[in-house]
Amino acid sequence: MGWAGFLEPVARADVKLPAVFNHHMVLQRQRPIVVWGWADPGEPVSVALDQQSAQAAADANGDWKVTLPAVEADGKPHRLTVSGKNKIELDDVLIGEVWLGSGQSNMEWPLAATHNAQEAIAAAQHPQIRLFHVPKVQTPEPAKDVKAEWKACTPQTIPGFSAVLYYFGVRIHKELNVPVGLINDSWGGSPIEAWLATGGQSGQMYNGMIAPVKPFAVRGVLWYQGESNVSNGLAYFNKMQALIEGWRKAWGYEFPFYFVQLAPWSGYAPDALPPLWEAQVASLKIPGTGMAVVTDLVDDIKDIHPRNKLDVGNRLALWARAKTYGKKDLVFSGPLYRSMAIEGNKVRLSFAHVGKGLKSRDGKPLSEFEIAGADGKFVPAEAAIDGATVVVHSKDVAEPKHVRFGWHNTANPNLVNAEGLPASPFQTNGWQGGTGE
Repeated sequence: MGWAGFLEPVARADVKLPAVFNHHMVLQRQRPIVVWGWADPGEPVSVALDQQSAQAAADANGDWKVTLPAVEADGKPHRLTVSGKNKIELDDVLIGEVWLGSGQSNMEWPLAATHNAQEAIAAAQHPQIRLFHVPKVQTPEPAKDVKAEWKACTPQTIPGFSAVLYYFGVRIHKELNVPVGLINDSWGGSPIEAWLATGGQSGQMYNGMIAPVKPFAVRGVLWYQGESNVSNGLAYFNKMQALIEGWRKAWGYEFPFYFVQLAPWSGYAPDALPPLWEAQVASLKIPGTGMAVVTDLVDDIKDIHPRNKLDVGNRLALWARAKTYGKKDLVFSGPLYRSMAIEGNKVRLSFAHVGKGLKSRDGKPLSEFEIAGADGKFVPAEAAIDGATVVVHSKDVAEPKHVRFGWHNTANPNLVNAEGLPASPFQTNGWQGGTGE
């Protein structure tokens, strides 16, 4: 059967559920549970989770939807029962935290192709972490379903799954000690436009891969994308805003949206990456967002796929642990540029997320700082940490006006906070970035 036949609703006597509702799934705790499916027009349908139940009748198109009240996680398996002319019983259903990961190849990148893959796979026996891997499908209109199933996380099921999403899930599971469901909804090489909730041609990956799983309740979304949109520069911010607002509208609530700033790579067009970085930092102005900086995780500057996904997942988890789950006194970001002050022939830079202080990652003098006067001609600068600030100067610039940091495609600067999280590249002239505070 072709995809068109699989995705199109047809007249049916039996009550049906979309694939995202299946044995071994995780339902999001503390949120109303929306369950939907298909049946004959007018057919009464009842859905029960333990002692809670809700009823509906299929509409003229055969669509039905019910909402069960929110429940708490208890670590125990539950049964979801759907009854109409037939009965569907889904077993081993857990209640916990559900996160959806999307983007292009660095989100899709499988655990089997990462650092220490053999050891990580062997240790991936997590019966309370569940995986749902959405296949790659594009459709011109929103699809009804996908061909996927929930699986418990084991050394047999994890190798081809998103490494970033997996490591994030492991950290959240360890932190909260509740079941975790991970929905991998990514496609290598995809542009952001394909994921927009436009309902038309430009959002064909949204139509084929996201639409069929919403409004399955999730706690939040993880996003690692941008390599295919580097040429957009600052305009990428508007697309990020459209993406986030569109998905939140589709789900009907304001979920957290945490993303990864692109890693340095030598293959981009000259000077193309820094404006995209600025657009990503600007996206922190959108409420409920967070950004993991990964400039320090590149082993091979000629490889667009850094193999260290453990730290990427953990850095995304820092944002979730602090902002979503309320862990106090957790430094969840590296330094992000906040403001500058000109002091004679020097410039003092202030940052958010200093943590317990600033330092050089490798113990060497601070690198990748440049300074310019009114002519805009940047020269390498000396930089020194002074408390929670960095003071920058050059003997070649008597009257400084602008500073930039790590402002090129292959930047690997060494400014970090005491917690070891790297500072994001920035430039001070008309800076659009946010701080995510």
